[in-house]
Amino acid sequence: MTSEAVKALTRQYVMNTYGRFPVALDHGEGATLYDPEGRAYIDFTSGIGVTALGYGNRLWAEAVADQAGKLGHVSNLFYTEPPARLAELLCKRTGESAVFFANGGGEANEGMIKLARKYSFDKYGQGRSTIVTLENSFHGRTITTLKATGQDVFHNYFFPFTEGFRYAPANDLEALKDQDQGDVCAVMVELVQGEGGVLPLDKAYVKALEALCAGKDWLLLVDEVQTGVGRTGTLFAFQQYGILPDAVSFAKGIAGGLPMSGILANEKCKDVLGPGMHATTFGGNPVCAAAGLVVQEILSDEFLRQVREKGEYLRRGIEALNLPCFGKTRGLGLMIGIEVREGWTNKEIAAKLIENGLLVLTAGPGMRLLPPLVITKEEMDRGLAIMKKVLA
Repeated sequence: MTSEAVKALTRQYVMNTYGRFPVALDHGEGATLYDPEGRAYIDFTSGIGVTALGYGNRLWAEAVADQAGKLGHVSNLFYTEPPARLAELLCKRTGESAVFFANGGGEANEGMIKLARKYSFDKYGQGRSTIVTLENSFHGRTITTLKATGQDVFHNYFFPFTEGFRYAPANDLEALKDQDQGDVCAVMVELVQGEGGVLPLDKAYVKALEALCAGKDWLLLVDEVQTGVGRTGTLFAFQQYGILPDAVSFAKGIAGGLPMSGILANEKCKDVLGPGMHATTFGGNPVCAAAGLVVQEILSDEFLRQVREKGEYLRRGIEALNLPCFGKTRGLGLMIGIEVREGWTNKEIAAKLIENGLLVLTAGPGMRLLPPLVITKEEMDRGLAIMKKVLA
């Protein structure tokens, strides 16, 4: 099908819930995508942080095909090898103790919220169920995770929302303490606020927050849906902050492009959700888990070191362009935010770049770049050249 035919069919039969850019994509290689007519696009988005291994990775494709030919799905009422092996790898590489597999980031965060409230109920009974999140956070699109999101713009239309959330400004421990009314069970944070504008939390604040939670027996929940699986240059961002959360959600890049997510829990929390307490039909799907094993195989310590180097290279390259519309860059690894100066809008900039062959994202009032972790220096240079040509 041509690009126009794909777009027309989508407009006719798919619900119009996305503000799509006028590009149809057909195939890709590395960090470069192509439309049906063969036009190339440098990808600084990786499917919003999902396609960590880029496009056309043979190891990944062969693992998916081999597992699909053996066993596609049987449910979690039986045992299968791929999710067990993936869970083992994740625990050994993080210091956490157990994994629950799900399908998407919102579902993982919802499960983590349930875990926190169950932990508190088991130990303290009713009345201790409030979870404090941070202003400018984003935790998902379900009714509950929308309410957990610390942005008023999301608290509309879908009333009534789930109760039991309060919000505090980021990097302000005293303001967070003020949210304690004797009913708090957990604090949930993104270590880099992604949708809010790619805003890393202060490391001293995170360490103090860990100590506060430990002292009050609040669970420290870390939402790594976007920051996890190598995106920030370590397997999980919390490893750069020197903490071990009680529970960590993950999704996005975990299966390199297939729908998978989950929760990592520490020793204290690993048995909180027993049989019948939580479930999901497709969670731990063996095909997705087989893909996840390839991702873990590739994300070696040396590979992650290169991700950190690539992030520094790309940030320095953007700042060296000295573009009139861009201010400072920020972020960790290949999770990069760019300040947009007054007089410009991020949507206007994104549209111009995409029109000229560079796929980018927005976040808050700024730009957000999430390239495939396998992106090459040559592909980054091509992307920088497009920025210079279009925005200078």
